[in-house]
Amino acid sequence: MLVSVLPRWRCLGGGRSPTGKHLHRGPPLSGGGHLYFTHFIFLYMINNSSLQKWSRLETKSLDNQFLNDIINGMGCSCFEAKAVLDTVHKVYGNFFGCSQELAPGKTKFIVLSVEGSPAQKLTEATKVSVTLTINDDKEDLPIKEGSGVVALRQHRLNRICNEAFMQGGLLTVEDIAHRIFCCGERTIVRDLKDLREQNIFIPLRSTIKDMGRTLSHRSLIVKEWVKGSEYTEIARKTNHSIKAVNNYVCKFKQVVALMKDGYDVHTIAFLTKISKRLTEEYIDIKAHSIIVPSRMHELETLLKKKCQTIRKI
Repeated sequence: MLVSVLPRWRCLGGGRSPTGKHLHRGPPLSGGGHLYFTHFIFLYMINNSSLQKWSRLETKSLDNQFLNDIINGMGCSCFEAKAVLDTVHKVYGNFFGCSQELAPGKTKFIVLSVEGSPAQKLTEATKVSVTLTINDDKEDLPIKEGSGVVALRQHRLNRICNEAFMQGGLLTVEDIAHRIFCCGERTIVRDLKDLREQNIFIPLRSTIKDMGRTLSHRSLIVKEWVKGSEYTEIARKTNHSIKAVNNYVCKFKQVVALMKDGYDVHTIAFLTKISKRLTEEYIDIKAHSIIVPSRMHELETLLKKKCQTIRKI
Protein backbone atom coordinates (compact mmCIF):
# COMPACT_ATOMS: atom_id res chain seq x y z
CA MET A 1 0.00 0.00 0.00
CA LEU A 2 2.74 2.41 0.89
CA VAL A 3 4.64 1.73 -2.31
CA SER A 4 1.55 2.64 -4.40
CA VAL A 5 0.94 5.84 -2.45
CA LEU A 6 4.44 7.17 -2.91
CA PRO A 7 4.39 7.55 -6.75
CA ARG A 8 0.90 9.06 -6.53
CA TRP A 9 2.13 11.73 -4.12
CA ARG A 10 5.14 12.49 -6.25
CA CYS A 11 2.94 13.32 -9.24
CA LEU A 12 1.16 16.00 -7.22
CA GLY A 13 4.24 18.17 -7.48
CA GLY A 14 3.15 19.27 -10.99
CA GLY A 15 2.98 17.64 -14.42
CA ARG A 16 1.20 14.55 -15.65
CA SER A 17 0.68 11.47 -13.51
CA PRO A 18 2.42 8.16 -14.40
CA THR A 19 -0.84 6.87 -15.94
CA GLY A 20 -1.21 9.98 -18.09
CA LYS A 21 -4.80 10.55 -17.00
CA HIS A 22 -4.37 13.39 -14.54
CA LEU A 23 -2.66 16.74 -14.87
CA HIS A 24 -1.73 18.60 -11.69
CA ARG A 25 -0.67 22.20 -12.08
CA GLY A 26 0.36 23.01 -8.57
CA PRO A 27 1.79 21.19 -5.52
CA PRO A 28 -0.61 20.77 -2.58
CA LEU A 29 2.26 21.34 -0.19
CA SER A 30 5.52 23.20 -0.22
CA GLY A 31 8.70 21.45 -1.30
CA GLY A 32 9.67 20.82 2.33
CA GLY A 33 6.35 19.14 3.08
CA HIS A 34 6.69 16.94 0.00
CA LEU A 35 10.19 15.82 1.06
CA TYR A 36 9.12 15.19 4.66
CA PHE A 37 6.18 13.00 3.64
CA THR A 38 8.36 11.00 1.24
CA HIS A 39 11.01 10.36 3.93
CA PHE A 40 8.33 9.48 6.48
CA ILE A 41 6.95 6.74 4.24
CA PHE A 42 10.45 5.40 3.49
CA LEU A 43 11.47 5.30 7.17
CA TYR A 44 8.20 3.69 8.16
CA MET A 45 8.79 0.91 5.67
CA ILE A 46 12.32 0.28 7.03
CA ASN A 47 11.23 0.22 10.69
CA ASN A 48 8.31 -2.06 9.93
CA SER A 49 10.62 -4.46 8.11
CA SER A 50 13.06 -4.42 11.04
CA LEU A 51 10.31 -5.29 13.49
CA GLN A 52 9.23 -8.24 11.37
CA LYS A 53 12.77 -9.57 10.97
CA TRP A 54 12.89 -11.38 14.30
CA SER A 55 9.55 -13.09 13.79
CA ARG A 56 10.68 -14.22 10.34
CA LEU A 57 13.88 -15.71 11.76
CA GLU A 58 11.97 -17.52 14.50
CA THR A 59 9.78 -19.24 11.91
CA LYS A 60 12.83 -20.93 10.30
CA SER A 61 12.94 -23.77 12.81
CA LEU A 62 11.85 -27.41 13.10
CA ASP A 63 9.37 -26.48 15.84
CA ASN A 64 7.60 -24.11 13.46
CA GLN A 65 7.52 -26.80 10.77
CA PHE A 66 5.97 -29.22 13.26
CA LEU A 67 3.33 -26.66 14.22
CA ASN A 68 2.43 -26.07 10.57
CA ASP A 69 2.10 -29.81 9.90
CA ILE A 70 -0.18 -30.26 12.91
CA ILE A 71 -2.35 -27.25 12.03
CA ASN A 72 -2.70 -28.13 8.35
CA GLY A 73 -2.86 -31.90 8.72
CA MET A 74 -5.22 -32.20 11.70
CA GLY A 75 -7.07 -28.92 11.51
CA CYS A 76 -5.91 -27.86 14.99
CA SER A 77 -5.80 -24.33 16.23
CA CYS A 78 -2.45 -22.67 16.90
CA PHE A 79 -3.01 -23.04 20.66
CA GLU A 80 -3.71 -26.78 20.34
CA ALA A 81 -0.70 -27.30 18.08
CA LYS A 82 1.59 -25.60 20.63
CA ALA A 83 0.15 -27.81 23.39
CA VAL A 84 0.99 -30.92 21.32
CA LEU A 85 4.52 -29.60 20.68
CA ASP A 86 5.07 -28.96 24.40
CA THR A 87 3.93 -32.51 25.18
CA VAL A 88 6.31 -33.97 22.59
CA HIS A 89 9.23 -32.06 24.13
CA LYS A 90 8.21 -33.13 27.62
CA VAL A 91 7.95 -36.84 26.78
CA TYR A 92 10.68 -37.31 24.17
CA GLY A 93 12.98 -34.37 24.92
CA ASN A 94 15.62 -36.50 26.64
CA PHE A 95 15.95 -38.71 23.54
CA PHE A 96 16.36 -35.95 20.98
CA GLY A 97 20.13 -35.90 21.45
CA CYS A 98 20.50 -39.66 20.91
CA SER A 99 20.31 -39.51 17.12
CA GLN A 100 23.49 -40.21 15.19
CA GLU A 101 22.73 -37.27 12.91
CA LEU A 102 23.74 -33.79 14.04
CA ALA A 103 20.94 -31.45 15.06
CA PRO A 104 20.48 -28.24 13.04
CA GLY A 105 23.01 -25.61 14.02
CA LYS A 106 25.61 -28.13 15.22
CA THR A 107 28.82 -29.22 13.54
CA LYS A 108 31.89 -31.37 14.23
CA PHE A 109 35.41 -30.04 14.58
CA ILE A 110 38.79 -31.65 15.18
CA VAL A 111 40.55 -29.90 18.08
CA LEU A 112 43.50 -30.53 20.38
CA SER A 113 42.94 -32.91 23.28
CA VAL A 114 42.88 -31.55 26.81
CA GLU A 115 45.21 -34.40 27.82
CA GLY A 116 48.00 -33.22 25.51
CA SER A 117 51.11 -31.52 26.80
CA PRO A 118 51.78 -27.89 25.84
CA ALA A 119 55.35 -28.91 25.07
CA GLN A 120 54.22 -31.14 22.20
CA LYS A 121 54.30 -29.96 18.62
CA LEU A 122 50.88 -29.43 17.09
CA THR A 123 51.64 -32.07 14.45
CA GLU A 124 52.31 -34.64 17.19
CA ALA A 125 49.60 -33.58 19.66
CA THR A 126 46.53 -35.75 20.22
CA LYS A 127 43.35 -34.56 18.54
CA VAL A 128 39.73 -35.30 19.37
CA SER A 129 36.44 -34.78 17.56
CA VAL A 130 33.93 -32.49 19.30
CA THR A 131 30.42 -31.34 18.45
CA LEU A 132 29.89 -27.60 18.67
CA THR A 133 26.69 -25.57 18.60
CA ILE A 134 27.27 -22.79 16.09
CA ASN A 135 23.68 -21.58 16.07
CA ASP A 136 20.76 -22.09 18.44
CA ASP A 137 17.80 -19.87 17.58
CA LYS A 138 16.14 -20.21 20.99
CA GLU A 139 19.24 -18.89 22.75
CA ASP A 140 20.80 -16.70 20.08
CA LEU A 141 17.93 -14.69 18.63
CA PRO A 142 16.85 -13.04 21.92
CA ILE A 143 20.46 -12.05 22.62
CA LYS A 144 20.94 -10.64 19.11
CA GLU A 145 17.66 -8.73 19.32
CA GLY A 146 18.26 -7.37 22.81
CA SER A 147 22.03 -6.80 22.99
CA GLY A 148 23.40 -6.79 19.45
CA VAL A 149 26.02 -8.59 17.38
CA VAL A 150 28.94 -8.32 19.83
CA ALA A 151 26.97 -9.82 22.73
CA LEU A 152 25.81 -12.67 20.48
CA ARG A 153 29.35 -13.43 19.34
CA GLN A 154 30.60 -13.47 22.94
CA HIS A 155 27.74 -15.76 23.95
CA ARG A 156 28.59 -18.18 21.15
CA LEU A 157 32.29 -17.96 22.00
CA ASN A 158 31.57 -18.93 25.59
CA ARG A 159 29.29 -21.76 24.49
CA ILE A 160 31.58 -23.46 21.97
CA CYS A 161 34.66 -23.26 24.23
CA ASN A 162 32.82 -24.90 27.11
CA GLU A 163 31.30 -27.52 24.81
CA ALA A 164 34.74 -28.44 23.49
CA PHE A 165 36.21 -28.56 27.00
CA MET A 166 33.41 -30.79 28.31
CA GLN A 167 34.10 -33.22 25.45
CA GLY A 168 37.83 -33.40 26.20
CA GLY A 169 39.04 -30.83 23.68
CA LEU A 170 40.50 -27.34 23.77
CA LEU A 171 39.97 -24.55 21.27
CA THR A 172 42.51 -21.85 20.46
CA VAL A 173 42.07 -18.25 19.35
CA GLU A 174 43.20 -19.33 15.87
CA ASP A 175 40.53 -22.06 15.74
CA ILE A 176 37.75 -19.69 16.74
CA ALA A 177 38.80 -16.79 14.51
CA HIS A 178 39.71 -18.62 11.29
CA ARG A 179 37.83 -21.93 11.38
CA ILE A 180 34.57 -21.09 13.16
CA PHE A 181 33.69 -17.37 13.24
CA CYS A 182 35.75 -16.29 10.19
CA CYS A 183 36.86 -13.02 11.78
CA GLY A 184 40.10 -11.43 12.92
CA GLU A 185 42.04 -12.72 15.91
CA ARG A 186 41.96 -9.24 17.47
CA THR A 187 38.17 -9.43 17.54
CA ILE A 188 38.30 -12.67 19.53
CA VAL A 189 40.97 -11.25 21.86
CA ARG A 190 38.74 -8.23 22.59
CA ASP A 191 35.79 -10.52 23.28
CA LEU A 192 37.87 -12.63 25.67
CA LYS A 193 38.97 -9.50 27.52
CA ASP A 194 35.35 -8.35 27.89
CA LEU A 195 34.32 -11.77 29.19
CA ARG A 196 37.16 -11.82 31.72
CA GLU A 197 36.02 -8.42 33.00
CA GLN A 198 32.58 -9.97 33.50
CA ASN A 199 34.21 -12.82 35.50
CA ILE A 200 33.25 -15.36 32.83
CA PHE A 201 35.77 -18.19 32.53
CA ILE A 202 36.60 -19.31 28.98
CA PRO A 203 38.49 -22.65 28.79
CA LEU A 204 40.99 -22.10 25.99
CA ARG A 205 44.21 -24.02 25.43
CA SER A 206 46.19 -20.95 26.50
CA THR A 207 44.40 -20.71 29.86
CA ILE A 208 44.11 -24.41 30.68
CA LYS A 209 47.74 -25.10 29.77
CA ASP A 210 49.08 -21.78 31.15
CA MET A 211 50.45 -20.70 27.79
CA GLY A 212 51.06 -17.17 26.51
CA ARG A 213 50.26 -13.96 28.34
CA THR A 214 46.70 -14.90 29.25
CA LEU A 215 45.88 -15.19 32.95
CA SER A 216 45.89 -18.90 33.83
CA HIS A 217 42.68 -20.70 34.74
CA ARG A 218 44.22 -21.50 38.15
CA SER A 219 44.55 -17.81 38.94
CA LEU A 220 40.98 -17.17 37.78
CA ILE A 221 39.75 -19.90 40.13
CA VAL A 222 41.79 -18.53 43.05
CA LYS A 223 40.41 -15.04 42.36
CA GLU A 224 36.90 -16.42 42.72
CA TRP A 225 37.90 -18.11 45.98
CA VAL A 226 39.34 -14.96 47.60
CA LYS A 227 36.09 -13.18 46.69
CA GLY A 228 34.22 -15.65 48.89
CA SER A 229 32.77 -18.04 46.29
CA GLU A 230 32.23 -21.61 47.49
CA TYR A 231 33.98 -24.61 45.94
CA THR A 232 30.79 -25.94 44.35
CA GLU A 233 29.98 -22.58 42.81
CA ILE A 234 33.51 -22.18 41.42
CA ALA A 235 33.49 -25.74 40.05
CA ARG A 236 30.16 -25.15 38.28
CA LYS A 237 31.21 -21.78 36.84
CA THR A 238 34.59 -22.99 35.57
CA ASN A 239 33.62 -26.55 34.58
CA HIS A 240 36.19 -28.02 36.97
CA SER A 241 35.85 -30.70 39.61
CA ILE A 242 35.68 -29.69 43.27
CA LYS A 243 38.87 -31.69 43.84
CA ALA A 244 40.72 -29.62 41.22
CA VAL A 245 39.46 -26.35 42.71
CA ASN A 246 40.57 -27.45 46.17
CA ASN A 247 44.01 -28.36 44.82
CA TYR A 248 44.50 -24.91 43.24
CA VAL A 249 43.44 -23.16 46.45
CA CYS A 250 45.84 -25.30 48.52
CA LYS A 251 48.70 -24.35 46.21
CA PHE A 252 47.77 -20.70 46.60
CA LYS A 253 47.84 -21.04 50.41
CA GLN A 254 51.28 -22.67 50.22
CA VAL A 255 52.60 -19.82 48.07
CA VAL A 256 51.28 -17.25 50.55
CA ALA A 257 52.86 -19.09 53.48
CA LEU A 258 56.25 -19.36 51.78
CA MET A 259 56.08 -15.72 50.71
CA LYS A 260 55.51 -14.71 54.35
CA ASP A 261 58.65 -16.65 55.27
CA GLY A 262 60.68 -14.55 52.84
CA TYR A 263 61.36 -17.08 50.08
CA ASP A 264 61.95 -15.74 46.57
CA VAL A 265 59.78 -16.56 43.58
CA HIS A 266 62.08 -19.23 42.13
CA THR A 267 62.31 -21.09 45.44
CA ILE A 268 58.56 -20.93 46.00
CA ALA A 269 57.92 -22.28 42.50
CA PHE A 270 60.38 -25.13 43.12
CA LEU A 271 58.91 -26.08 46.52
CA THR A 272 55.28 -25.95 45.42
CA LYS A 273 56.00 -27.59 42.04
CA ILE A 274 54.27 -24.93 39.98
CA SER A 275 55.57 -22.60 37.28
CA LYS A 276 57.32 -19.32 38.06
CA ARG A 277 54.65 -17.44 36.12
CA LEU A 278 51.85 -18.99 38.16
CA THR A 279 53.72 -18.23 41.37
CA GLU A 280 53.96 -14.57 40.39
CA GLU A 281 50.24 -14.53 39.61
CA TYR A 282 49.42 -15.96 43.05
CA ILE A 283 51.64 -13.39 44.76
CA ASP A 284 49.97 -10.63 42.75
CA ILE A 285 46.53 -11.88 43.82
CA LYS A 286 47.56 -11.80 47.48
CA ALA A 287 49.01 -8.31 47.15
CA HIS A 288 46.37 -6.54 45.07
CA SER A 289 43.08 -8.45 45.29
CA ILE A 290 40.37 -7.63 47.79
CA ILE A 291 40.14 -10.70 50.03
CA VAL A 292 36.94 -11.18 52.00
CA PRO A 293 37.35 -11.55 55.80
CA SER A 294 36.47 -15.26 55.83
CA ARG A 295 39.19 -16.12 53.31
CA MET A 296 41.69 -13.87 55.04
CA HIS A 297 40.92 -15.72 58.27
CA GLU A 298 41.69 -19.04 56.55
CA LEU A 299 45.06 -17.74 55.36
CA GLU A 300 45.95 -16.35 58.79
CA THR A 301 44.90 -19.61 60.47
CA LEU A 302 47.17 -21.55 58.13
CA LEU A 303 50.11 -19.30 59.00
CA LYS A 304 49.46 -19.68 62.76
CA LYS A 305 49.37 -23.47 62.49
CA LYS A 306 52.63 -23.40 60.56
CA CYS A 307 54.30 -21.26 63.26
CA GLN A 308 53.07 -23.57 66.03
CA THR A 309 54.45 -26.60 64.16
CA ILE A 310 57.85 -24.94 63.81
CA ARG A 311 57.94 -24.08 67.54
CA LYS A 312 57.20 -27.71 68.50
CA ILE A 313 60.04 -28.87 66.31
